[in-house]
Amino acid sequence: MNMIERWTLPLLAAGLGLLAATHVQAHGGLSADEDFCKLRVGKYYMHFVGYQPGLTGAKEFCEDIPATGPTTVVMDAIDGELREMPIEVRIVPDTGDGRDRDAPPVIHLPPKLYPGGSVSFEHVFDKPGKFVGYVIGGQRGEHVARFPFSVGTSKGPWRTWLSVAAFVAGAALLFLYTVRAGRRRAAARGSAD
Repeated sequence: MNMIERWTLPLLAAGLGLLAATHVQAHGGLSADEDFCKLRVGKYYMHFVGYQPGLTGAKEFCEDIPATGPTTVVMDAIDGELREMPIEVRIVPDTGDGRDRDAPPVIHLPPKLYPGGSVSFEHVFDKPGKFVGYVIGGQRGEHVARFPFSVGTSKGPWRTWLSVAAFVAGAALLFLYTVRAGRRRAAARGSAD
């Protein structure tokens, strides 16, 4: 087996791994789990969902906001302890330096108790951009979720199709490599007999 053949499979596997990793984006405390989005607020969790009724219909989102326009966000406490502590919500422009917590907010819900466990707000995002959301819980703000997100900067469905095409191409290359390597091995065994 020559050097090119020896490195083809590991490089192909690494390339497919990198392709898959492009779909994993850093969204701070947000994670999709069991078909719903969870927001980690310190050691507690909230269910997080957003809607754009006029734009996306009943389709929910939990990370980036697909388009500008009227947006509704609803967060429900999963852990009962969150219902017993004041919760503050801040949405600020992403300054890119990580020191945005005290930036002038685009949206601010001052700290208050939500005994029913549901925190919601509506806002009209009139321009696309990058933002950072904060959910702060506790008397001293000791439980914090920080999650960056974008509004209206989605590149559209072509990204999904490009990823699928790259995966199919990678799988085809892997298949061809496996078939070729098998034929070489069979030929080598045949000549050794």
